[in-house]
Amino acid sequence: MTDPAPTEIESGNAPDAETTPDNDKASAPILRIRYRIRFSKTDLLRWISHRDLARLWERLLRRAQLELSMTEGFHPKPRVGFPSALALGVESLDEVVEIDLAEELSAQALFERLEADQQPGLNIKSVTRLPEGMSKAQLDTSDYTISIVPGLTAEQIDTAIKKLLEQETVSVERKKKTLTVNVSEQITQLELDGNVVRLRLAASQAASLRPGDVLDLLGFGDWVELGTLIRRVSVELKQEPNGCDSDLVAVSPTWETRMNSHMSHEEEKA
Repeated sequence: MTDPAPTEIESGNAPDAETTPDNDKASAPILRIRYRIRFSKTDLLRWISHRDLARLWERLLRRAQLELSMTEGFHPKPRVGFPSALALGVESLDEVVEIDLAEELSAQALFERLEADQQPGLNIKSVTRLPEGMSKAQLDTSDYTISIVPGLTAEQIDTAIKKLLEQETVSVERKKKTLTVNVSEQITQLELDGNVVRLRLAASQAASLRPGDVLDLLGFGDWVELGTLIRRVSVELKQEPNGCDSDLVAVSPTWETRMNSHMSHEEEKA
């Protein structure tokens, strides 16, 4: 009786298990590419919490069918981070979110996928692919406008601003704790400009002032109830990529037109 013909494995012709395509894919290093996205949060979207905004972004990224880089552990989550959070009701024309992807995408391709979602109140301003090793976004300064409300003269507002800026330190209540800050270090601009108050706040490693805190310190804490619109108009980060290749940055060609139209509409309503 003759022996059966040797199988592929027995004959030594089987592919090495370590070099099969599936195993190659499993052993390949997992990509983790970070992108910085600037966007607006306007209209009804300004009335959602920061936590809900984070959830909205996770859903948006999944609808865009992106391969997300996930955290480790028992409950992996997409790597999505924000350098700062807005208070409820504050509008923003310049928010920042950073995401990590596990796939190669040009900035333009990512921009187009995000833009196609057409989430009401969320417009994509720009997408930047960040260089490897760059630290996560850290807030440096935020610029705001606060619309004035009827009942006060320009002189009264200017007097309140001058009085606040003359103080060395101020204290505000935050979560049943008293926060004391240096005025000149955190409030780097505060002035009346036409029908808005312009405010620039510097970030601090400790707790930082918020626009609502500044209104309280000015004695205008009732402005929110009276319908003032607090709007973050720009955000500066501590570190920005230098000399990015054009392939690594995508910018909306219609951003300024859309934002100017939005602001004109809000002024007409006011």
